[in-house]
Amino acid sequence: MPRVSRLKLPPLELTEESVGERIARLRKERGYTQSELAERIGIIQTLVSAYEREQLRLNAEMVVRFALALEVSTDELLGVESAKRSAGKPSLRLLRRLKKIETLPATQQKSLLQTIDMFLKAAGK
Repeated sequence: MPRVSRLKLPPLELTEESVGERIARLRKERGYTQSELAERIGIIQTLVSAYEREQLRLNAEMVVRFALALEVSTDELLGVESAKRSAGKPSLRLLRRLKKIETLPATQQKSLLQTIDMFLKAAGK
């Protein structure tokens, strides 16, 4: 049985988002399914699900593996550092859609891009 620490440590100022919620959010932002993330890490999908639902606790090695697969720092994964989008890198989901758009005929591409431009303008972006 572990001993209770007598140290009076100041509380850590972590984000309110749990580690599992953060893993799920980062995975979705990058456009990965649980199976795709599991493959990148070298584990099975059910383990990714268990980590996201916090049925399993991350050990140090898994923290590093998830951080590398999600292209974030371990601090960001654990919530020590505020989340930063990785150097303007687009998500995998966005890249997949762009590839589909590139396969369209030029006239359809132009129409779709005009629609996107109008939407962004209306949204004030």
